[in-house]
Amino acid sequence: ELHASGRNQQNADLILTVPGKLRRRYAGVLDLKSENGELIPVVMMDLETAVASAVSAETLPGTATEALKAQAVVSRSYFIAGAGRHAEFDFCDLTHCQLIREPPTADSPAAQAALATRNLVLTYQDKPFAAMFTPSCGGHTRTPQQVGLPQNGYPYYSVLCDYCHRYPVRWTRKVSREDAALMVLRGENGRLDVGRRLGWDAVPSNSFTAEEVDAGVLLQGVGRGHGLGLCERGAREMAERGSEFRAILDHYFPNTQLRELASAK
Repeated sequence: ELHASGRNQQNADLILTVPGKLRRRYAGVLDLKSENGELIPVVMMDLETAVASAVSAETLPGTATEALKAQAVVSRSYFIAGAGRHAEFDFCDLTHCQLIREPPTADSPAAQAALATRNLVLTYQDKPFAAMFTPSCGGHTRTPQQVGLPQNGYPYYSVLCDYCHRYPVRWTRKVSREDAALMVLRGENGRLDVGRRLGWDAVPSNSFTAEEVDAGVLLQGVGRGHGLGLCERGAREMAERGSEFRAILDHYFPNTQLRELASAK
């Protein structure tokens, strides 16, 4: 086992590298251990560092400030209420949880959005919940039941997204009959299984129609991602039209309240 930190167990700048594959920089405290022939690096970082890093990694350059603030609240809510996604650590740095890359500079839009909303989380029935977001909803956000996922804490209502409804992201893909049947049977989890094998753009969203063709199934769909919660594309449009982050969150998360945590680590 290896433990790496700054002086007096404070955060340090860390670079983790898988030779020939990836190189990433983090700010935090590193614990590295070997288990069953694998090296498992776990970085413990401050909550607000994680929020700013996720906002920077998950949003497009040039995203309006109020949309970044909405994203920061959603990311923070997910970190606060969604811990324990993995056996060895709380969250991974992939889209399975939230993308996390190197922490942005203090004067960056992502860091400023995290600072402006510091300690604010979304609550439902007085409890923070693990808020979800999607790149493009296709016109309506989805409910867990629609995508074959269990409801956990917040029910996620189907909300009209005006911009995606008027200008949907359309796509067409061809998959095997076996993969099409898997997605019908397992919903979003089936789509993720297909993505792990064929690439994450193999089936961009779970909102599609299917038609059998020679040697496979033709999918025609709209949107990108699971379609739950905040639609990042719609949030950007709302912010560009003058909506504040609270209005954006009210739209995509009906019947919720913003709450300021007394302290969060």
